[in-house]
Amino acid sequence: MATRKGARSTAPHGADSHDVIRVHGARENNLKDVSIEIPKRRLTVFTGVSGSGKSSLVFNTIAAESQRLINETYSTFVQGFMPTLARPEVDVLDGLTTVITVDQQRMGADPRSTVGTATDAHAMLRILFSRLGKPHIGPPSAYSFNTASVRASGGITVERGAARTKTVKATFQRTGGMCTRCEGRGKVSDIDLTQLYDDSKSLAEGAFTIPGWKSDSQWTVQLYAQSGFVDPDKPIRRYTKKEMQAFLYGEPTKIKVNGINLTYEGLIPKIQKSFLSKDKESMQPHIRAFVERAVTFTVCPECDGTRLSEGARSSKIKRISIADACAMEIRDLAEWVRGLKEPSVAPLLASLQRTLDSFVEIGLGYLSLDRPAGTLSGGEAQRVKMIRHLGSSLTDVTYVFDEPTIGLHPHDIQRMNDLLLRLRDKGNTVLVVEHKPEAIAIADHVVDLGPGAGTAGGTVCFEGTVEELRAGDTITGRHLDDRAALKESVRTPSGTLEIRGATANNLRDVDVDIPLGALVVVTGVAGSGKSSLVHGSIPAGEPVVSVDQTPIRGSRRSNPATYTGLLDPIRKAFAKVNGVKPALFSANSEGACPTCNGAGVIYTDLAMMAGVATPCEDCEGKRFQAEVLEYHLGGRDISEVLAMSVTEAEEFFGSGEAATPAAHKILERLTDVGLGYLTLGQPLTTLSGGERQRLKLATHMGDKGGVYVLDEPTTGLHLADVEQLLGLLDRLVDSGKSVIVIEHHQAVMAHADWIIDLGPGAGHDGGKVVFEGTPAKLVADRSTLTGEHLAAYVGA
Repeated sequence: MATRKGARSTAPHGADSHDVIRVHGARENNLKDVSIEIPKRRLTVFTGVSGSGKSSLVFNTIAAESQRLINETYSTFVQGFMPTLARPEVDVLDGLTTVITVDQQRMGADPRSTVGTATDAHAMLRILFSRLGKPHIGPPSAYSFNTASVRASGGITVERGAARTKTVKATFQRTGGMCTRCEGRGKVSDIDLTQLYDDSKSLAEGAFTIPGWKSDSQWTVQLYAQSGFVDPDKPIRRYTKKEMQAFLYGEPTKIKVNGINLTYEGLIPKIQKSFLSKDKESMQPHIRAFVERAVTFTVCPECDGTRLSEGARSSKIKRISIADACAMEIRDLAEWVRGLKEPSVAPLLASLQRTLDSFVEIGLGYLSLDRPAGTLSGGEAQRVKMIRHLGSSLTDVTYVFDEPTIGLHPHDIQRMNDLLLRLRDKGNTVLVVEHKPEAIAIADHVVDLGPGAGTAGGTVCFEGTVEELRAGDTITGRHLDDRAALKESVRTPSGTLEIRGATANNLRDVDVDIPLGALVVVTGVAGSGKSSLVHGSIPAGEPVVSVDQTPIRGSRRSNPATYTGLLDPIRKAFAKVNGVKPALFSANSEGACPTCNGAGVIYTDLAMMAGVATPCEDCEGKRFQAEVLEYHLGGRDISEVLAMSVTEAEEFFGSGEAATPAAHKILERLTDVGLGYLTLGQPLTTLSGGERQRLKLATHMGDKGGVYVLDEPTTGLHLADVEQLLGLLDRLVDSGKSVIVIEHHQAVMAHADWIIDLGPGAGHDGGKVVFEGTPAKLVADRSTLTGEHLAAYVGA
């Protein structure tokens, strides 16, 4: 029947039927044909043990496909300048909206990147000073520490037709704000020569102390000994001034060594190219330790660490230079900007004010704009990325967060929850990968993946509300209400590590004794000074093994076996049994398949479209030459060994013909941190954040040192995994080590022998020790924010 004119139809509109994101047949990484419907305009939390497939579903499938489809709306010319994305392994993806990803990847560790440059705040300040600064020194570039001053003049040829070509004189000048001494880095590096060689010895006597340079037959050593620039039989301390200049700073020169053409260059540039130009985290542990010993960084004496030229520092607004403004805590800078009343730059001031207020609102008011971006924790970096989205007017967007509560004290988690709910209430779909019970509690919908990690995961174990999850029989449901109890008895310290007069960053002349031979937890709200106390104030020379939050970087050729150094004893074992060179058993060296160069796949570049990777037909993806696979150890070839899980390999190298104690020891450590399910040859690029953190911990467990410093080891860990971590920490302490943990997780606090609580607030409101003692005393006193939250957690 036709509706009466003017009457509203009660039939649902077709556009209102698209209220779910439908995923069917997702197979990315370890996902096993996952099919799921996610409600739109709701807050959905994805849980599951580390490595269960959460990121594969949310980031590598839903977010990746949304980004790929958006990129396809641009012309092929524009797409040529954009990253190429392959379509995820999934049969159907319906109902996608534009995805904004806010992940926990650290911000670039480039020394030139700061909080200000990463958030547009510094760009707006530069414009402000170029308009209002007195004296006026130039355009915004004159206040940029990344822009050098340039002057050039000369003749240029102007072509205006065949008969009218002429040369005219042109002058170009650009004023930059970069300090010429440190080139805008704020620090100058110095190489400690005593770590490179023993000057009492000659080159022939093995003077070099650089890793890998000790053998007389080593090519690099021979290069210096036979260069003709120095006497190889004379102790280095007796070199003439000319010899020392050539030895340390010689320009690249072609020379012949044993009839072979080689390039000689001074030791300092050689070290800079060989070691300092590489990412420290990708180095083997002994090389990393050498670099940390040999290179020292000191504050630039010319700019006093501000990175800016004298001209940029001289220009001021109300007696404040741009260097002063960037050094202020952001909440103080926001007040200073609020006091500027200048109609000519009113829109700029309003925009800058909004950005700075967003920092304060999100709990990062204690940062300063000159803070190097690489020093931010994963949680801080994620919240910095959130800033540009807080005031956005966009709706019906899908926001994807990767553990937004990382690095947050329980006191700060509520604020983060409020921000997530605010984004949802504006009509957006919010997808959150999370482990913390406090963050799971606010979900409208929960998706639990598992049941295990790696190949034992990749299926949806549960979908529903938080209450239904609690009642369900999944690992997450069973552990959701877990509460670690306070220890009945704590360990007696075997000594103390004294810190006196600590003033790093915001610390206020802190004196503290850290007990040794115990599990010590350093806690406090974000920005209270925990890392400054532990990483920045422990006296030099202490045997400290530090496992911080810097991410593992590795290419698709890197895997757990190469990163942990496990492959070295395995290669040597294969070489010894078969009587051949160890290099044959490396897919990055002589044993590599020549067709795919040891990658196992052939990559075909398709310009603006995603490249295609096809398995190598010659080696069938095994990465090695056929003749290398004929050599066996314990009945297995090298490709079969790399395909083993850690658990399987631990058994294989533990006894019998293949028994290799050095390899077995590393495999035991990997099992201890709960990575028994990883395969030895699995690319590092496929590991989750929690898996990478534990891989790094396993690597450092082999380092020699009596004191272990762990920076938030629960990052990326499921509730069930935290229990295993506590067992590992206990084993470390019981073996005679001292363990200092910077941590917010109440389960770790409750399990500690001693707690040091910093605060009471963040930034200049923190920097003091507000409590020292046992967890039981902290709960009984309830004198700090941490004490209140820990008391509520243990039900006291």
